[in-house]
Amino acid sequence: MTRGTHGTGTRRTSRRTAGARRAAAAGLAALLLAGAGAAAAPAALAAGAPGGDGRGRLLSVVPVAARDRAEVVRELADQHIGTDPVRHGVRAYRLTYRTVDPYGGPTTATGLLTLPDGGGRRLALVSDTHGTMSDRAYAPSVAEAARAPSYLFAATGRAVAAPDYLGLGEGPGPHPYMDTRSAVTASVDMLRAARTAARGLGRTIDGDLYVSGFSQGGQVAMALGRAVQAGDAPGFRLKALAPVSGPYDLLGTQVPAMTDGRVNDISAVFYLSYFLVAQNRLHAIYRDPSEVFRQPYADRVEHLFDGRHEDEDIVRQLAPNVKELVTADFYRGLGHPTGGFAEALRANDGACAWKPGVPVRLYAGDGDTDVPIGNARACERTLAARGARVRLLDLGAVDHQGSGRGALAGVARWFGAGAR
Repeated sequence: MTRGTHGTGTRRTSRRTAGARRAAAAGLAALLLAGAGAAAAPAALAAGAPGGDGRGRLLSVVPVAARDRAEVVRELADQHIGTDPVRHGVRAYRLTYRTVDPYGGPTTATGLLTLPDGGGRRLALVSDTHGTMSDRAYAPSVAEAARAPSYLFAATGRAVAAPDYLGLGEGPGPHPYMDTRSAVTASVDMLRAARTAARGLGRTIDGDLYVSGFSQGGQVAMALGRAVQAGDAPGFRLKALAPVSGPYDLLGTQVPAMTDGRVNDISAVFYLSYFLVAQNRLHAIYRDPSEVFRQPYADRVEHLFDGRHEDEDIVRQLAPNVKELVTADFYRGLGHPTGGFAEALRANDGACAWKPGVPVRLYAGDGDTDVPIGNARACERTLAARGARVRLLDLGAVDHQGSGRGALAGVARWFGAGAR
């Protein structure tokens, strides 16, 4: 089961530790603002440059981390992530910006902007979208453990925009898990906010956009690339796509794999529960949880996915496998989804059903029992049938987290070489 990073293997922090880190971040913010001069003056950062509807308007910038090159190398190496692309130290900032909710109404979201400490003034931008997480306090803008991809990509000399998505980090409301549409709008608006923030920090984002993401974020990355190519992010030019271990094929691969053993029991229970609870807010899957979940899980499952429970807390309070989690009728229907469940799957499937005009590298591990490699193979076939330049890189017999660790340095090198 993913903890929302690129597979760092780092255990999540306790709430007490997270609180201490937030306090430390506040002190760091004061220190950085004092030392950065006009480049980080709040007045220079408060005004955004949104679209006509206000989306992407930058509301605030808070410095949250500063690492020199040696510290970046040490942190990545400790997490078994390749360090050869590292060239610079980094500085990271929490952005708060305007975006829209799944219904198109106005809301706010947060995300992490990471800049190289050094290098040129004009920077290409990497969008890095994170994997599944249940605890809002584990999102990149608030959790140090979720920042390894941002640090690596920024250390190569690029700016990095890592959206928390809706309802995670310091954004309001519940997280609409696996709602691809709102994940894309939050990611597009993070690009706009990142451009404004970088300008206030004395850097220029030149518009070249490289897109990556892990697990849930791999699917988001593919859909984001499609949106950018279609013109939904004016001023940004898609250059390359490199998603890692994404659930691109929900109906054909991911859902069937939850019952035939390709997805391990713990992760299958977690992912399916999260999907049903979150998607029920958008699609009429059930009126009462007991229509889908067995007792005693029906009475607790919605509370568990309230954004304040850690993954481990959740799985301890749910069934040991999918068959014991859901009702007999719902279990029989997993192979042939109907009603609101089928609607939710169809609405969030097909991330690869388009023709990118840029090269695509799909990374996946043959030993992955969270998001089976069949998802990437299906995506490769779909893209190739449309004439896309796509390559699947099989990372070997690694698990889900291992695929994230194993892919990162290669993605960074490929982006650094201009994705040639």
